[in-house]
Amino acid sequence: MATPENRAADGGFARRPVASYASYAEAERAVDYLSDNEFPVERIQIVGRDLRLEEQVTGRVTTARAALNGALTGAFVGLLIGWLFALFDWLDPIVASGWLILDCIWFGTLAGALLGLLQHAMLGGRRDFSSVPAMRAERYEVLVEDDVAERAEELLRRVDEPDRERDNQAAPSRS
Repeated sequence: MATPENRAADGGFARRPVASYASYAEAERAVDYLSDNEFPVERIQIVGRDLRLEEQVTGRVTTARAALNGALTGAFVGLLIGWLFALFDWLDPIVASGWLILDCIWFGTLAGALLGLLQHAMLGGRRDFSSVPAMRAERYEVLVEDDVAERAEELLRRVDEPDRERDNQAAPSRS
């Protein structure tokens, strides 16, 4: 168990890297292996190093596309509001449920399209594209509290040994 002596300056427990991987999936497999071998995984962190933001551009945003995106969002919101009103009979018997839902959908579509156009116009051409951002790391380190780090290193050496043996057997011998 961690003791007050191995507390880090930030109040957490002092941790040290026991392994480094090129992908998150590899780091995840290492932690899973430690878990399978009864290691106290609550004392582990996976830390991404050398982070960078990547943004994949997915298309151009024209006035028509801004209106369409707004209309679709508005229609969905209108559907949800109409469905809630119909479900709880908040306006029954004043308006039939089906008509209430349809009215909310067309009103949401119209309001969404107008808001989409307004937002696009307010940007003034500064961002006429759509994109999907993603955070990526160059490598992922498995950090473990100091007092159990040696055990983690030993277990991870064991999991890497079969990989090295397989690689050695696959390599042609030089005689």
